[in-house]
Amino acid sequence: MSNAPAATRDDLQEGVVVIGRNEGERLRRCLLSCVGRGPCVYVDSNSTDGSVALARELGVEVVQLDMTRGFTAARARNEGFRRLMTLVPGVEFVTFIDGDCELFPAWRAEAAAFLQSHPDVVAVCGRRRERFPEATIYNQLCDIEWNTPVGEALAFGGDVLIRAPALAAVGGYRDDLIAGEEPELCVRLRGAGGRIWRLDRDMTWHDAAMTRWEQWWRRNKRSGHAFAEGAFLHGAPPERHFAREARRALVWGAVLPVAILLAAFWSPWLLLLCVLYPLQWLRIGAKLARAGSPIPWLRAGFLLMGRFPEAQGALKFWFGRLAGQRSSIIEYK
Repeated sequence: MSNAPAATRDDLQEGVVVIGRNEGERLRRCLLSCVGRGPCVYVDSNSTDGSVALARELGVEVVQLDMTRGFTAARARNEGFRRLMTLVPGVEFVTFIDGDCELFPAWRAEAAAFLQSHPDVVAVCGRRRERFPEATIYNQLCDIEWNTPVGEALAFGGDVLIRAPALAAVGGYRDDLIAGEEPELCVRLRGAGGRIWRLDRDMTWHDAAMTRWEQWWRRNKRSGHAFAEGAFLHGAPPERHFAREARRALVWGAVLPVAILLAAFWSPWLLLLCVLYPLQWLRIGAKLARAGSPIPWLRAGFLLMGRFPEAQGALKFWFGRLAGQRSSIIEYK
């Protein structure tokens, strides 16, 4: 399948949904990159930095979430989508973007042209780039993570151009997911016969603004929660959604450490099980190096260390489920 853009129809009905809270100057850049081609809806989650006034000043429609209800990014996107559908009932394509991102100027036209020329594709994404990858190792790791394979994909992230009818047909995002709502939506889109595509095009700048170890830890904890809940929802064949990721987090981040500690009571020799971690680091690093990944050995170390907060997030989901309680949102900013 070619990813070359085709001509875009002049009568195309297209809109944008932006979500955010206290993004400051990042939100200004985001909104300025979105306005001017179809209606734009900004969904605010109780900002205190003037975000709502800024959006209205730029002529953007604003939805202010009722924060007495549980907040999730999925719920924010759904409410923005509903408002957009009210403003433009015939909207065909919708761009979803987070308030800490900025669209590349050519992206929307290229992505819309691709969808028009490939009717079996329901959603398209591109290359998300970190604005300041050199600022911290955490930002650099995010920038590497965003560089997903080009071509047909299983999922997209927070930034995407999607067919509005396809999104409406599957019921939108799941309001109750505190993380991993985009891959979960993609499972249902693909189950309905749609395809997801990643173009070899720059899509957005992103500002992770991660400067501290604790932020990195919480971000991985959120991923672990998403893995566990995703596997619970769609982990059975044929999808096996996040089943491998959830199992990996629990084995390396919880089961094996506990087994090593318990084994030490029987024989100090069993502490040699600890050698599994440097061996795993060597295996991951070698695999990344062969694939041409930047900083393969340092990245391998962070991936392996990330299993511990991932396991924490996965256990948070399972303990919460056993207790009949929903997890609260895990934020790293």
